[in-house]
Amino acid sequence: MDKIKCPYCGKLVELSGAIIHEISEEIRREEKDKLRIQFEKEKIEELARREKQIKESAEKENEALKKKLEILIKDAEIAEKKIREDALKKAEEEQRLKIKEKDLQLEEIRKVNEELKRKLEQGSQQRQGEVLELDLEEQLKKKFPQDRFIPIPKGAEGADIFQKVMYRGAEVGSIIWETKRTKAWSRGWLAKLKDDAGKVSATEAVIVTKTLPDNITNFDRLEGVWVTGFENALSIARYIRFLITTVSQIKTSTDKPDEEWQKIKDYMLSDAFKHRMQAHFDGIKSLREDLQQEVRNTTIRWKKREKQIEKLDSNTTNFYGELRAIVSDLPKIEGIDQDFLLEDENKDQTLF
Repeated sequence: MDKIKCPYCGKLVELSGAIIHEISEEIRREEKDKLRIQFEKEKIEELARREKQIKESAEKENEALKKKLEILIKDAEIAEKKIREDALKKAEEEQRLKIKEKDLQLEEIRKVNEELKRKLEQGSQQRQGEVLELDLEEQLKKKFPQDRFIPIPKGAEGADIFQKVMYRGAEVGSIIWETKRTKAWSRGWLAKLKDDAGKVSATEAVIVTKTLPDNITNFDRLEGVWVTGFENALSIARYIRFLITTVSQIKTSTDKPDEEWQKIKDYMLSDAFKHRMQAHFDGIKSLREDLQQEVRNTTIRWKKREKQIEKLDSNTTNFYGELRAIVSDLPKIEGIDQDFLLEDENKDQTLF
């Protein structure tokens, strides 16, 4: 029989087969439970470890996803900002191009308007110049009906009038005229007209201009060309014709040498003779101004007297009308406007 030591008293105690079997079964159960508990513990620990790993992995993955999301959001913001900036730049560029296109259109319109304005002004000046040219030619024809006025020969198109000076049926010289209505004087006109005069063999050349050079009051001769204003054009024409006809007359009536004819011509073109003519023009201008002033004063006196006469006439008529209202068979007075009286009577009979 088996014995075991008592854990409390220390004595050996005999065990029966049944007790031993029961104790063995109990030990096996305890071992089995211990193993099961250990297994479950390990299983729980393994599950906990796995759960921890899964959690840590999930946290890491979430963190990675979070970072990735942050990066995506940041990239999206950058992309959106870039798109917005690009769109803004594109819109600004399109707007800038549109503004530039409008500016170009406005500039083209401005240039077209300026060109049209220039052409209109040029056309207006040209028409005004043509009017002055025709008016001067008409005055010259009336003043010198014996002279011939012919079209400008080819090669001298810059000139306006070509006057052939006639004396006793014969041509004794010619005058080439050019009119200018510009606001500024140009010395280049002298050489141009002088060249034209040479091409047509004109005896004298004259520029009639609205704007005279600063040192010229009425007329002068510059570089072989006469220069004057429109108001003195006919006087200059008489002067030049006198010069041409006088020299021609002296040449044909005497046998003086050419040197003496040149002296005579030089004298008539000299400053002394020019001053005499200047005094002549100044005298004419003064007389013209006096005459114009007298015309103005006379017109004012006429108007004043006309008003006085109208007032007296009106008073007389009114007086006669008042008498007729008193004396119906008052005889008519010759000179009083009967129609006026009838008109007054009709007005008196009108209700409204």
